[in-house]
Amino acid sequence: MTESTFLAGRVWERAELADALESDRPELIAVYGRRRVGKTYLIRGFFAERICFELTGSRDANLKEQLTNFVRVLETRVPYSLAVPPSWANAFEMLKRYLMELPANGERRVVFLDELPWLASPRSGFLSALDHFWNTFASRQRKLILVICGSAASWMIVNVLHHKGGLHNRVTRSIALKPFNLGETAQFLQGRGTAFDPIQILELFMAVGGIPYYLDKIRKGRSAARNIDALFFVENAALRDEFGQLYAALFEHHERHLKIIEALASKRAGLTRADLIEHSGLSGGNLSTILQELETTGFILRSVPFGRSVRESQYRLIDEFTLFYLRWVRPLARSKSGPSWWLQKRTSPAGIAWAGYAFENICLTHVAQIKKALGISGILTEQSAWQHRTGERDENGAQIDLLIDRPDGVINLCEMKWSTAPFIIDKRYARTLRERVETFRRVTGTRKSLFLTFVTAHGLAPGDYVTELVANQVSAAALFEP
Repeated sequence: MTESTFLAGRVWERAELADALESDRPELIAVYGRRRVGKTYLIRGFFAERICFELTGSRDANLKEQLTNFVRVLETRVPYSLAVPPSWANAFEMLKRYLMELPANGERRVVFLDELPWLASPRSGFLSALDHFWNTFASRQRKLILVICGSAASWMIVNVLHHKGGLHNRVTRSIALKPFNLGETAQFLQGRGTAFDPIQILELFMAVGGIPYYLDKIRKGRSAARNIDALFFVENAALRDEFGQLYAALFEHHERHLKIIEALASKRAGLTRADLIEHSGLSGGNLSTILQELETTGFILRSVPFGRSVRESQYRLIDEFTLFYLRWVRPLARSKSGPSWWLQKRTSPAGIAWAGYAFENICLTHVAQIKKALGISGILTEQSAWQHRTGERDENGAQIDLLIDRPDGVINLCEMKWSTAPFIIDKRYARTLRERVETFRRVTGTRKSLFLTFVTAHGLAPGDYVTELVANQVSAAALFEP
């Protein structure tokens, strides 16, 4: 296999799959993640000719239709015709017979069951049959790898990873496939012959994030803005209706997840658990499950504010596609959009404000790259946000969206600024920065050195305030590092 066989990135995931190939035991690998993130492509690309049987569940198909699909796939692998089995128990017996008939050549063989939640419909008996197949046969085949995969993340978590019976503790490896980061996105686009500079990639990333399926629709020869127009705002735009399918495909009772998403979308600084209960009307038990599922699939980010307890955790919506859709696409009547709609809106005050928030979110998901740029990637740190509210007239509140608390007596207070030119620290903003640092030191009582750190798209414009106040600068290019 060559490197070109694979999607960009996926370094850890490929290493995990390679380790499974080298192991001397049967493997049951669960792969899950959001719709369009590249789960199927990763498994097919990595295992390739080692896949001896692959079955993909069909959405909304009944039991007979799924079993018919099973037989049709198996018939492509055997030299004889087969009757449609009456149950999944019989189907897995047929699969067992086929696997036992394969010549013993000492190589690993892979059985790939894709879109497992669609196969395991209620009262289908699929999960119990799969459990029996694994426990009585597959778990005794040293050269067999069984990969189960699904986009319905909540279903995979509840019914496979956290289930108290059946496949509980049978899974030998689990892979939660995440969207690409900026570096992987650049690598993916470059591999498709689509050349963009880092700022153009950042603009694209703000709208669609690191989802391979969305990135695959970006066309070379168009600017980032014109690509975004084509994806969302022209007639029959490819991603115009994607949002309506995204959460429904991922989560059971997805309406509850959308309540959380919409509540978080309305608050830039994020919300606490208590705030979310108030905004959504969901009970504590349901909320815990929903938050776990949204965090596992990368839609939200949980952080413990500096100096606070875990109970005071804050949740923030960080999925780029969701934020862009809710802010710009959903409120817009189709008749008002057009091929240059975003090209005009992106430079409006609202467009610039949105870009600033989107850039902050990108920084929050690329803290490892920021640490690397600061030369502290090997140091164990704690990342958090901090907010001070006051009702006193003579005192201003303060907010820091990212601080990096280090064991070497330093805290980096990060300012994340998006601009179309080098960012200027003027007299007024310099005063705000001084007050923010002083307020943080006074309220928290920290004795650590406070390093004001700027993460910017185009750097800082030189000036006396930069010399006086700024300890570190991190460029947008640094966010693309591995």
